[in-house]
Amino acid sequence: QLQLVESGGGLVQPGGSLRLSCAASGFTLDYYAIGWFRQAPGKEREGVACISNSGGTTNYADSVKGRFTPSRDNAKNTAYLRMNSLKPEDTAVYFCAASRRRCTSVPMTGSYDYWGQGTQVTVSS
Repeated sequence: QLQLVESGGGLVQPGGSLRLSCAASGFTLDYYAIGWFRQAPGKEREGVACISNSGGTTNYADSVKGRFTPSRDNAKNTAYLRMNSLKPEDTAVYFCAASRRRCTSVPMTGSYDYWGQGTQVTVSS
């Protein structure tokens, strides 16, 4: 079975930080770019960041630039998303996904082949 599993979500106050993890099983992430997406209630799923297979290239949505940082550890078959300076509008279910295409711009849903189940991030006082 090819699986991605997110973890690290939860409740955080505005201005706080979280680090999400995305662990792969059944396949290696060495040849895959990793995209991070989010979906708030009643809204479309949107791409927030991606990182290339080697970790050498990253891209961000304008709404998270300077606050969110993707990273990866291919030896652990795991990717990460560090989220700083969180805002209430960041509240959403966050998903990681894997793609054999390049991370050349803000990630697009249709370019990603394997998806995690999502983890809830709630930013509230």
